[in-house]
Amino acid sequence: MQYDNDAKQLKYEVLTTVAKLSFAGELEEHLDQIPYDIIPGPTPSFRCCIYREREIIRERVSAARGISLHGQEKDSIVGVLPAACEGCPISRFTVTDNCQHCLAKKCQSVCPFGAISVTGRGAYIDPKKCKECGRCATACPYNAISDTLRPCLRSCPVDAIIIDEHHQAAIDYSRCISCGSCTKNCPFGAITDRSSIVQIIDAIKGGKSIYATFAPAIEGHFGDANVGMLKTALKKLGFSGAVEVSLGADAVAEHEAHELKEALQTGQKMTTSCCPAFVEMIENHFPKLIPNISHTVSPMTAVARYIKADNSDSLVAFIGPCIAKKLEIQKVEDTADFVLTFEELAALFKAKGINPADMAENEQDGSIMGKGFAVSGGVSGAVTAALEEENFDIPFTCSKCDGAKECKKALMILNAGRLPENLVEGMACEGGCVAGPAGIADMQHIKRSRAKLMATADRRGIKENVENIHDFSKIKMV
Repeated sequence: MQYDNDAKQLKYEVLTTVAKLSFAGELEEHLDQIPYDIIPGPTPSFRCCIYREREIIRERVSAARGISLHGQEKDSIVGVLPAACEGCPISRFTVTDNCQHCLAKKCQSVCPFGAISVTGRGAYIDPKKCKECGRCATACPYNAISDTLRPCLRSCPVDAIIIDEHHQAAIDYSRCISCGSCTKNCPFGAITDRSSIVQIIDAIKGGKSIYATFAPAIEGHFGDANVGMLKTALKKLGFSGAVEVSLGADAVAEHEAHELKEALQTGQKMTTSCCPAFVEMIENHFPKLIPNISHTVSPMTAVARYIKADNSDSLVAFIGPCIAKKLEIQKVEDTADFVLTFEELAALFKAKGINPADMAENEQDGSIMGKGFAVSGGVSGAVTAALEEENFDIPFTCSKCDGAKECKKALMILNAGRLPENLVEGMACEGGCVAGPAGIADMQHIKRSRAKLMATADRRGIKENVENIHDFSKIKMV
C-alpha cells in the first residue's frame, strides 16, 4: 500500500515491520534494529537529521507495541510523539501585506494587551505581548491579520490539545474524547494511537480462538473487496471466524427503535449511542445529558456478545476506522477484547502477503440499513426503517450531526433545553465512520468503491435479519 501522505506511510511501514517480526517471533531481538532498517541514512528524508528520524521510529514502535508514550496517561488511547512534534514555532496572528496603514488603527485600539504598534510599514504584533485573543483580526477592515492556529489545536472539537512550556503539543485527558481528529490533522503525524497488533498476533500464534468482527465502514476501504472476500482474508490471517458488524447494527436499530418509541410517548429527548467519541463528549462535557443517551449497546458490543454466546472461550477483535473504539472496550463490559484499525489491518495483510481482493467468496451478514450505519444519517435512517417495520406511525424529528462540531452545537442547544428535535444522531467524524481517522483510502475512492458493493447487497429487512436469519433473542442489548 502506498499512501500520498508521508506521515501515514511511515506509520504503515512501522506497523508492517512490527507485525512481520511478531509473526516470526523475532520482535524483541530486533527492536533496536528497526529504526536503522527504516531509516538507513546517512541522509535524512524528512527531518533535520537521521538521528531525530530514528527516534521518531522508536517512538512509533513503542506505540505499535501498545506502550504508553512520554506524558501519556496509562489507559489513554491517543498520545504525542515528542520527537515528531515540531513545536510549530509560529505566531498565531500575523500582519500581512494587506495592511493599508489606515488612520483608524482599529487593530491597535481594540487590543487589550498593548501588543500592537503602528510603524511606517504598517501594524506590528509583538508576539511576547500577544495573548491570541483574535480581536485585532476581527476588527481589521481589510482582513490583513492572518490567523495561523496550529492544526492540532484547530482540529480538536473539545479544546483538549494544550501547548506545553516547550511549545510542543500535549493532551488534556480530562477533556479528550479520543475522536482521533488530531491524529488525522497533524501534518507531521506527531499524535498517534496505541496499537494492540502484537497482542492479537500473540493470541493467534498461541492457538487461542479469536474472532474478527469488522465495521460496515470497511466496504470501500479495501478497494472492491466485498464482505465474503474480507472474511476469507481474515481467516487466512489466523482468525477463527469473521462477522460483519452491520449485523449488530440491525439489532441496535431494532432495539433503539423501541427505546425511541418509549421516549416519544413520554416526551423525552434521546441521543444515539453507537459513536463512542460522541458518547464521551456527552459524558465529559455535557454530564447533565447522560440520562438522554440511548441505553442500547453499540453494534460492536452486540456482535461481540452474539459471538461469545456460542463461543464463551473465544476472544473478539473489532476492526474499524475508529480510534475511540479502543476507549470503548475499556469502559463497556462484555464487549470486544481488542480493537484494530483499518491502518493496522492493512499492515497485517501486508505482513502476511494477503490481498483481500484476490479472494473469491461473497457473503452478507447485515441488511442495507445496517450497512448504512457507516455514513452520516445512517443510524437514524435504520431506526426509522425499524419503526416502519413495526408499523409505528408517530412522527419524530432528528438532528443529524455530521462531525464533532455539529455534535457539540446540538448538545449545547439540548443542554439549554431548546432543541426542537426528538432524537440527536451524533457522529464525531464528518461523513460518518467511513471517514474515520484510521482509514486507509480517500473519500472519493471510498464512495466509488462502496457504491459498487452496496449495489450487490440483498434487500433483507432489519426485523427479518435479527429475528429469523440470526437469532438475537438471548443477547443483552443494554
